[in-house]
Amino acid sequence: MTADTFRSEINAALKAFDKFIVCLDKTPEDCERSLDSLMVKAIKAYENRGEGMRHGIALDNQVTVILSQTDSETPLCGIYFNLHSPYKKPTSKRVKKEA
Repeated sequence: MTADTFRSEINAALKAFDKFIVCLDKTPEDCERSLDSLMVKAIKAYENRGEGMRHGIALDNQVTVILSQTDSETPLCGIYFNLHSPYKKPTSKRVKKEA
């Protein structure tokens, strides 16, 4: 199993990235390199998963790749874009005052 095994999923994700995703950190070319790299990491995680584990996962700040065990030889592949807004204000952490 290689990253090319999931080339159709990678191409679909790249098409969605190009059409729907606004990312200040990655160009479409950077996204493709990231997807290839994350796919290799997810495959390694999947192939080396522990007893009873069903998934191999790899992620960075913008993308998550998940390979899930199925009844067939090839696992299912999910590629998710992590939603984030640079305009979101951080939540304030309230500190309890002790009396």
